[in-house]
Amino acid sequence: MTAFQIILMGLLIICAISVSFSKNLLNSVLIYMSFSLVMSLLWICLESPDLAITEAAVGAGITSVLFFVTLKKIHAINVAEKAEEKKDE
Repeated sequence: MTAFQIILMGLLIICAISVSFSKNLLNSVLIYMSFSLVMSLLWICLESPDLAITEAAVGAGITSVLFFVTLKKIHAINVAEKAEEKKDE
């Protein structure tokens, strides 16, 4: 196992822990998206390009877009932006 693969696995653990403790839903979706991208890099390192493409397309692509649309529909993105604006004032 190379050092690069160990670093990627460490990033996976960090992403998994940080998405659990994130209070903001938008940040959670962004962390999940980065988890999927790191996982697709790890699949490439493990010489499995078909899984890497699937992980990038489904995990980071389609699923994240669906999460963003859902957050927009339930007005979670607007609420988070307004809360940050009140903090700045």
